[in-house]
Amino acid sequence: MKTIAGMVLGVLVAGACSGSSTPAAPADDPGLVAGRDVFVRNCASCHGSAGGGGRGPKISEGRTADLFPAIEDQILFVAEGKGGMPAFSGRLSAEEIEDVVRFVREVL
Repeated sequence: MKTIAGMVLGVLVAGACSGSSTPAAPADDPGLVAGRDVFVRNCASCHGSAGGGGRGPKISEGRTADLFPAIEDQILFVAEGKGGMPAFSGRLSAEEIEDVVRFVREVL
């Protein structure tokens, strides 16, 4: 009995402490939906599931739009990388990079 109660408590605590989850993208925008998927698979491990930072810097709450007023500059940065940011042009298509940049700018 104690084992089951302990497991249930552990699951509840883990769920409460897991932090923010990745926000949903508007279902009527396929590019943003795809961008969310790319973000979850490629970006969240460094930037946090909601873009709040971690190993990589915070990119939510308009931070990337402040750093890259022109979306084309952010797309180039994601594609080519710089400093601690890896280049994604070899791993993602141009469309995937554009989708994830839009997701970061418009949803996070």
